[in-house]
Amino acid sequence: MSDDLFSSSGENAEGRSRHTPLAVRMRPQSLDEILGQQHLLGDGSPLRVLAEGSSGPAGPSSVILYGPPGIGKTTIAHVIARGGARKFVELSAIRAGVKDVRQVMDQALNDRDLNSVTTVLFLDEIHRFNKAQQDALLPGVENGWVILVAATTENPSFSVVAPLLSRSLLLTLHSLTHEDLNGLVDRALSEERGLEAQFTLDDEARSHIIRVSGGDARRVLTTLEAAAAVASGRGSEDITAADAEQAADFAVQRYDKDGDQHYDIVSAFIKSLRGSDVDAALHYLARMIVAGEDPRFIARRLVIAASEEVSLADPSALQAAVAAAQAVQLIGMPEGRIVLAQATVHIATAPKSNASYKALDAAIADVRAGKGGPVPAHLRDAHYKGAQRLGHGQGYVYAHDQPHHVAAQQYVPEDLVGVDYYSPTSLGNERAVSDRLERLRGIIRGRKP
Repeated sequence: MSDDLFSSSGENAEGRSRHTPLAVRMRPQSLDEILGQQHLLGDGSPLRVLAEGSSGPAGPSSVILYGPPGIGKTTIAHVIARGGARKFVELSAIRAGVKDVRQVMDQALNDRDLNSVTTVLFLDEIHRFNKAQQDALLPGVENGWVILVAATTENPSFSVVAPLLSRSLLLTLHSLTHEDLNGLVDRALSEERGLEAQFTLDDEARSHIIRVSGGDARRVLTTLEAAAAVASGRGSEDITAADAEQAADFAVQRYDKDGDQHYDIVSAFIKSLRGSDVDAALHYLARMIVAGEDPRFIARRLVIAASEEVSLADPSALQAAVAAAQAVQLIGMPEGRIVLAQATVHIATAPKSNASYKALDAAIADVRAGKGGPVPAHLRDAHYKGAQRLGHGQGYVYAHDQPHHVAAQQYVPEDLVGVDYYSPTSLGNERAVSDRLERLRGIIRGRKP
């Protein structure tokens, strides 16, 4: 196996010299130093039992850590590796193949049986492993050859194969709070392994560093270190807001175009449009734009929302959404954001109705249930030779020859006479549609108009 595919260390030494990045130097050495995640770290918790050196019946043999980046997944793996006689091996989910996984498993089995050493296998971004690669982990996990600590930023229910998921304890890590990150900054400023109290940090600089981090502890430490370097470069020990802004001038957006963040933010965008909260809708639109979401995808969602959420309550919403989709194709980004904003505001502030959408779903449900007999004879095609002999078209009333251009005749199959699918709301344009619909149904069904 190539040496760059994995790292291995019996003592998990990290060689934290002054040249080592601050984020690495500040990595917790024990569970008690880990920020946040208190819901996983209580006395007697499975994670604490495992980190303290127990496994098997006393604790889980393998865990899957699920959560956003920079909140301690890798740190927990390193802490677990320190418990008892353990060897730490880290595989690259990007570069390792099935052969590499099997080689680790074989070595782990030998180390366990011959040297009484337990191997902790840390696999970051397990969602990047395909099914065959994940299946190769199963024998070692099931038989206890390794303690697998797998980390993922994507929902394991979709990204991890079921057999592996069922043999591991799934632990969900929460995003770090501002209080957690403030504590991290204080620790990094004061501790010997950190900046050794050589710098002070003003409140505005602190706020900027935490705000742009996106809740990522690594980014907090990286930005703090860079800001300290900026201050040092101008001969000062005081880190100012200008230093912090020079170190990082925009916030990180957590957004994976194929993962949970993509679906969660799009879902929030649509629900904000439906709920008529234009400010929330614009916020989620901004997050998608800043994260580099395909503007054509956003435009398609707006077209769908215009019909699904607004419909005939404001027919111009669909026109605006379709025009926006066409305009985005024509002009591209960044100017396309202006068009998307206009359509978003239109749909969010429009009166809402899903009546036509619900009407079609009801009709589809009846069709699937077998309802809907033969087409009435007078409505059948009468344009081919022999149609009249079959009675097609006989008795059909041409609507334009009737008062109001509406004919009193049966259009639906016999078993659906009197069924109402469409029930318009009293909002926006549908209020007028509702009044007109009542008159239309009255004429068509032979009631007095």
